[in-house]
Amino acid sequence: MNRTAILEQIKKGKIVAILRGVAADKIVKTAEALADGGIRCMEIAISQTNADTVRGTMDSIRILKETFGEKVLLGAGTVLTSGQVEEATRAGATYIISPNFRKAVVRRTKEIGSVSIPGAFTASEAVEAYETGADIVKIFPAGLLGPAYIKALRGPLGHIPMMAVGGVNAQNIPQFLKAGVCSVGVGGNLVPLDAVNSGDFEQLRQTAADYVKCVRSSRVS
Repeated sequence: MNRTAILEQIKKGKIVAILRGVAADKIVKTAEALADGGIRCMEIAISQTNADTVRGTMDSIRILKETFGEKVLLGAGTVLTSGQVEEATRAGATYIISPNFRKAVVRRTKEIGSVSIPGAFTASEAVEAYETGADIVKIFPAGLLGPAYIKALRGPLGHIPMMAVGGVNAQNIPQFLKAGVCSVGVGGNLVPLDAVNSGDFEQLRQTAADYVKCVRSSRVS
């Protein structure tokens, strides 16, 4: 799938589910439940604790790619280095998400043909990230100042596609979308580890379906 098609899917689906801390033996059923609920864009967040946990995350991405192919659009999250960009892409990630903005990471992502979604918080950071080549700028942590902050940023920076991440939930998604973001990233509110660890995948499926319904009811294109 080419970069344009990947971007279109992210913008059309609106929701990127963030899978953080999901054990390898639960990762497939977790992704399956989310996909059954209607969410097909998933970010597998890299655990940066040590080299072993980084490798474990890459293995999870690889397993999901082998299992679902293009049924699920896989991204790697918490990507901090150019080397991790390369590892994640080899594993099957087609978009790269970071909590911060680092020129080398954005540039390497674009060089290998993946979608770049670096993190930013201020107007200056958002502009620099976009001018470096970001396809979407992740506003993080968006929940700290809320949809009003996004709306204020979008005033002068309406040409920059933005994703709201951090503190996003089913109640405030419509407000974030109306404020002008093209998509949102949702972690623990959508993929709670207690449900994952207890094997309550029906809860995950239903929660995903509820989030999808929330997006549809917001009537934001």
